[in-house]
Amino acid sequence: METTQGRYTAKLTDGPLQGKTITTEFLDSGDPRARIEIPAEAGKRYLYTRGSGLEYEGSSIPVRPTAVEYRFLEAIFG
Repeated sequence: METTQGRYTAKLTDGPLQGKTITTEFLDSGDPRARIEIPAEAGKRYLYTRGSGLEYEGSSIPVRPTAVEYRFLEAIFG
């Protein structure tokens, strides 16, 4: 994964999307997103929040994680 492009892998560790990964962008500050909202069927969305797990590969500058753990918070209907 190329972190120099401002993207990283979000690993969904539990909830309805457990074991899946998605690619998302860093915030303008360079930090991983605190929350990710993922659209689902019939207008439903899943809200995931950042966990403590971070993975790094290589020696890119600035040092940013290549993968970040996210935990399920809630399903949003409507």
